[in-house]
Amino acid sequence: MRLVVCGTDTDVGKTVVSALLVQGLGATYWKPVQSGLEGGGDTGRVQQLLGLPPERVWPEAYRLTAPVSPHWAAERDGVSIDPARLALPAGDGPLVVETAGGLLVPLRRNWLQIEQIAVWGLPVLLVARSGLGTLNHTLLSLEALSRRSIPVLGLVLNGDPHPDNPRTLEALGGVPVLAELPPLDPLDREGLARQWQRSGLARSLQP
Repeated sequence: MRLVVCGTDTDVGKTVVSALLVQGLGATYWKPVQSGLEGGGDTGRVQQLLGLPPERVWPEAYRLTAPVSPHWAAERDGVSIDPARLALPAGDGPLVVETAGGLLVPLRRNWLQIEQIAVWGLPVLLVARSGLGTLNHTLLSLEALSRRSIPVLGLVLNGDPHPDNPRTLEALGGVPVLAELPPLDPLDREGLARQWQRSGLARSLQP
């Protein structure tokens, strides 16, 4: 299984979901564009959280200093993101690609992240908040993916369970809610392993 983890917005839990998938699928992890290097960035967080050996983590194509949109972070660092450097890592094993922010985030001023996702040709797992505001953000994201014929595996909703949003999103978005992930406290590899077994992801994504 090779897939892209993208979010409907900033801080919706993409990195936690990516770590969950890397652990559950036995996958390698790749964050091609990292904006903001505090704490080692998302690659460092996933590697530390799971205790991954170096061979399970691909280095970023771009490590940008400022925690802002990639196009602006690149400009501030005096570089331009070249899509040719974002080619998928070689190999046939399981791979989890985590994007920077949402689908329409610009990687440069004439290249959106969703355009890069279309080039990769991998299916998307869309991560969204569970609560108020998720309907608009999630349905807009699904519409953008559909317009570009990018396949969607399903949704992962992060946060306290909501009594109606999952069925509304499935009905109006036309894709399944594969998992609803409550906040994990503590957030560690053992908790992720338990959550993987409880969630629908184990059944939906494992070969």
